[in-house]
Amino acid sequence: MTDIQIANGYVPGAIGRVSELHGVYYHRHWRFGRYFEAKVATELSAFLSRCDEARDGFWTASRNGRIEGSIAMDAAHVETEGAHLRWFIVSDALRGQGVGRRLLEAAMAFCCDKGYPSIYLWTFEGLHAARHLYEQFGFRLVEQQEGESWGVTVNEQRFACP
Repeated sequence: MTDIQIANGYVPGAIGRVSELHGVYYHRHWRFGRYFEAKVATELSAFLSRCDEARDGFWTASRNGRIEGSIAMDAAHVETEGAHLRWFIVSDALRGQGVGRRLLEAAMAFCCDKGYPSIYLWTFEGLHAARHLYEQFGFRLVEQQEGESWGVTVNEQRFACP
């Protein structure tokens, strides 16, 4: 995948494209609606507005100048909660081709370089490929509960590493 570029930091169009990737994928596969896409756009916008590159990380994967994936490490509360892995997605066009692994490698290396003692993420039951990848990187399921923070009722799961 030599035509895929992984960029660190904000790139123009990232908020809209990353929100679109989430909205389309999760609507198609999980019937999430406008609540979820608006939540992604709102929270990603807030994160990028306050993003401190000395503490936080944001990466995009692009092909031919078009964003096809993303991942972020939000370390605003790293001392009390750990670094928060967020907005991890790869487009249908590139899913299953190693792009997600490359994004996760970049984010995990960033945390290692910063000496962050722990990393966590929230997801939900049923995303088997993502869970498999998380577990390969040392994440373990530490909590789960039924919830509606995604706009629909799902079995929410918190993974942590180490």
